[in-house]
Amino acid sequence: MKPPRRKPFATLLGTVVLVLALAVSASALTALVTRPAPAGPAPAGPASGGTADGAGRHWVNTWTGMPQLTEPANLPPAPYTGEKSVLVDTTLRQTVRVTAAGTRIRLRFSNAYGDTPLPLTAVTVALPRGGRAGVSAVEPGSLRRVTFAGRDSVTVPVGAQMVSDPLDFDLRAGSELTVTAYTARGQASLALTSHPGSRTTSYLVHGDHTRDADLAGATAVDHWYLLSDVEVLAPGRTRAVALVGDSLTDGRGSTTNGNDRWPDQFYDRLHSNPATADLAVLNQAAGGNRVLNDGLGPNVLARLDRDVLSRSGVAWLILFEGVNDIGTADATPEAQRAAADDLIAGYRQIVVRAHAQGIRVYGATITPFGGNTPYDDPAGEREAARQRVNAWIRTPGHFDAVIDFDRAVRDPEAPDRLLPALHVGDWLHLNPAGYRVLAAAVPEGLFRHAS
Repeated sequence: MKPPRRKPFATLLGTVVLVLALAVSASALTALVTRPAPAGPAPAGPASGGTADGAGRHWVNTWTGMPQLTEPANLPPAPYTGEKSVLVDTTLRQTVRVTAAGTRIRLRFSNAYGDTPLPLTAVTVALPRGGRAGVSAVEPGSLRRVTFAGRDSVTVPVGAQMVSDPLDFDLRAGSELTVTAYTARGQASLALTSHPGSRTTSYLVHGDHTRDADLAGATAVDHWYLLSDVEVLAPGRTRAVALVGDSLTDGRGSTTNGNDRWPDQFYDRLHSNPATADLAVLNQAAGGNRVLNDGLGPNVLARLDRDVLSRSGVAWLILFEGVNDIGTADATPEAQRAAADDLIAGYRQIVVRAHAQGIRVYGATITPFGGNTPYDDPAGEREAARQRVNAWIRTPGHFDAVIDFDRAVRDPEAPDRLLPALHVGDWLHLNPAGYRVLAAAVPEGLFRHAS
């Protein structure tokens, strides 16, 4: 398939501006397909993973990173990875951006993919120097000790997670938090739990430096390890929006330490509006992830309970996934027909299971991949499957509302392709400007609190 002739830059720029305007105006149209959910936002009790206190506050996830088994190429560099162990006598310092405010916090460390226990010797939290993402220094006087059942150390069992004791610590919405962990013995295997697509710099250094103001001579790595969640004790009306997706939501093509993935820019919109400023946004995405089959991380149907239904305070789910299911299926009519049928059946399962927990589910249309190698095929079988799945997503009654990402970023003159100015060069992944368009296409009115 020959690519269409591209338009002059001035014309392209005008088209991008027009699409930005259409993305915002289209929000009113997408809201028209909204139907009532079977229940309001989940209460602050066991169904939402939250626990209310005497003042009506409850625990809400303010940051999360989808746990994955670390691939060999994403393991910590030597000397922090040996032949049969990892992170021995190592301090790990990383920053995360929180999305809901609170004065009490707790951390969750995951050993979901470990085949040996994970011993944590000491953990601290602090505010990063200058409030910036991806820095190794912390603000003087902000460092606090984290405990587990009153002790500095804890061992995370195989396949499990451990939750820290609540800690008095003032966190502002949209701010960065530094978490530093030291493990003296390390993990006695290479089965390390992480989130490789952090788009954020972390630091490694030998010895216990959990209380140091800076990590001189540390090794920088652009991955998150071990930490899976940060929670805050928030007012009763605070709720979370969980985003389930693949590399497009994980932020491939975004800026390292820039917080400009579409979930970040969507959160910025919510935070700037007083009506939605107290909502948390949880990015539960991973590059290569699929709805039906395992890829990088377990498939969505397998991880839904862990990543959404058990997360504290979740009231809404945005599902933006399926391009990898279509793109990795054979480019034959039979295989693509089956892929589309199975995707639709998978979506139905996700809606049913989320509704059972009182969570509203919003379906996002799959964005174009024409021109991408290897997903685009000369006969257009995969594009036909994408169109069929998107038609089902847009049909009223299947989701509680539709977010039309496809319409927002496609080229009007070549609808099977992204607008050239919005992608990173592979005709699949967006750049920060493209992610801004996605963020603008989500109607804020979908996230009203229940009366």
